[in-house]
Amino acid sequence: MQPKIKCAIVGCGRISAKHFEAISKHQDSLELVALCDNNSELLEKIGSEQNCQIYKNLPELLENSLAQLIILCTPSGLHAEQAILCARAGRHVMTEKPMATRWQDGLNMVKACDEAGVYLFVIKQNRRNSTLQLLKRAVQEKRFGRIYMVQINVFWTRPQEYYDNAAWRGTWEFDGGALMNQASHYIDLLDWLVGPVERVQAMTGTLARDIEVEDTAVMNVKWRSGALGAVSVTMLTYPRNLEGSITIIGEKGTVKVGGVAVNEIEHWEFDDFSEDDARVAAASYETTSVYGFGHPLYYKNVIDVLNGRAKPETDGREGLRSLELLIASYLSARDGKQVSLPLEY
Repeated sequence: MQPKIKCAIVGCGRISAKHFEAISKHQDSLELVALCDNNSELLEKIGSEQNCQIYKNLPELLENSLAQLIILCTPSGLHAEQAILCARAGRHVMTEKPMATRWQDGLNMVKACDEAGVYLFVIKQNRRNSTLQLLKRAVQEKRFGRIYMVQINVFWTRPQEYYDNAAWRGTWEFDGGALMNQASHYIDLLDWLVGPVERVQAMTGTLARDIEVEDTAVMNVKWRSGALGAVSVTMLTYPRNLEGSITIIGEKGTVKVGGVAVNEIEHWEFDDFSEDDARVAAASYETTSVYGFGHPLYYKNVIDVLNGRAKPETDGREGLRSLELLIASYLSARDGKQVSLPLEY
C-alpha cells in the first residue's frame, strides 16, 4: 500500500466542510495533518474536532508542517499569493473556485507551480455530477448534431446577511460578484460542455445588495462553432434558491438539466438511441445544497494523480479556461462592448 497523502486545509469557512467530508471518505489514502485560519477561536474549535495541528498563518504552516497537499478554502482574492507560497515551498496545491479574481494572478499561479514542479488542482466538482456526466457524453458522442443554442440560469438568493457575515464577501479584491463567485461553476460549463468561446457581451448590476460587486448579471455568448447562448444570473430570487440549470438545443437533440443545482434532468430527447437514455432517471438526485456531492469524486482523481495513476482532470490550465471567460465578461460589462477570446495571443 502507498503511504497516505498528508493534507492541510487553509481556511475553515463554510466550504471547508465539504473538504473534511471528502478527506474522511478517502481516509485510506489521505490524512489531514494541519489547519490554518486567521480566526483563532474557529481554528481551535475545528482543530480539536479534526484532531490535527493548527497554525495561525500559512508561512508558519509551511515551515512546520509535513503536509504535501495544501487545500485553499480561503477568499478567492488570496488564492494566487497563497498558491505561489505553497509552490515555492514544494507543496502541491488544490484551490477552490475561482482560482483567482484577476487574469494575471491565474497565469502567475500556473507559472509558479510549473517552475516548482508541483501540481495545481482547481476544483470543478460539479463536472462530476451524474447529470452532467451524462450530458457531457451526449455532447462528446455528437448526439445533438450541430448545437444551436445554450441557456444557463442561476436563480439563487443571497440575503444581505450573507455578505455581512464576512468582510471579504461582495468585494472586488477578495470575492467577485454573482458571476465570479456563485455562478463560477456554471460559467465553466460554457467551455467544458459546448466548446471554445469566440466572444462574450455582458451587463451587470448591483440592484439590491449593499456590496461592491454585482448581484445580478446577464451574458450573451457566441461559440467558435457558431452556436449562440446566454447566461442569466441573480442572487435576488425571492424567497429562496430556485434554479441552477443548463439547456442545450441542437439539430438532433434537446436537453435541460435543472433543479436547484443542475441535479435533475428535466428534459432529455434525441433522434437516436443510446444506452445512456435508460440512465436518465437514475442520474437525477435530491439536494438541498448548491455544492452538490462531487468533492469526494474530485479528490479521487487528485489521489490517483499524486500516486502516479492518472492525469489531472482540472489542473491550473483547465482552471484558466473559466477564469478567462469570467474576466472577459467583467471587461465587457465595464466597457460596454463585446470581448473576443482569447484575451492574449
